[in-house]
Amino acid sequence: MAARVGLTTERLTRAGAELADEVGFEQVTVSELARRFDVKAASLYSHLKNSHDLKTRIALLALEELADRAADALAGRAGKDALAAFANVYRDYAREHPGRYAAARFRLAPETAAASAGVRHAQMTRAILRGYDLPEPEQTHAVRMLGSVFHGYVSLELAGGFSHSAPDAGETWTRIVDALDALLRNWPTP
Repeated sequence: MAARVGLTTERLTRAGAELADEVGFEQVTVSELARRFDVKAASLYSHLKNSHDLKTRIALLALEELADRAADALAGRAGKDALAAFANVYRDYAREHPGRYAAARFRLAPETAAASAGVRHAQMTRAILRGYDLPEPEQTHAVRMLGSVFHGYVSLELAGGFSHSAPDAGETWTRIVDALDALLRNWPTP
């Protein structure tokens, strides 16, 4: 029956990503995906090992999509313009695809992570930081700080944490990027 409806691993992964955006990444299972295609879950196991495999594939897709968007946004930019473009890619992607954004945070096996687009994210972040003349190990600290701030803000915003007070969350986001730029330009020496 699976062949009859044209199921492939890629099609199932994309459908799983759409499902994650609709119902939340944690709710994605092979059984739920099978219901979407009106097939038995067993018919999907020729394409997917289990729900963990499906979630891993969705995570890899999300990382790839985010990396492609970030690379496009960063082209020709440096300094604060690059930092803002990079930050906005993460925020916009999370708002457009909350399930996929959550998937991008899924813990991957070390070898899978090393072969994923996550490596591109780290390389792009470090490229931005080179524009601020940060040496190692300060770059590593700055990468962790940026990831924490971006993810923390986006997570709180998606949960509605800023929807009941002024000023607008977008205005605060702009101020945060300004503050991060100022901090990176004046990075404290150990």
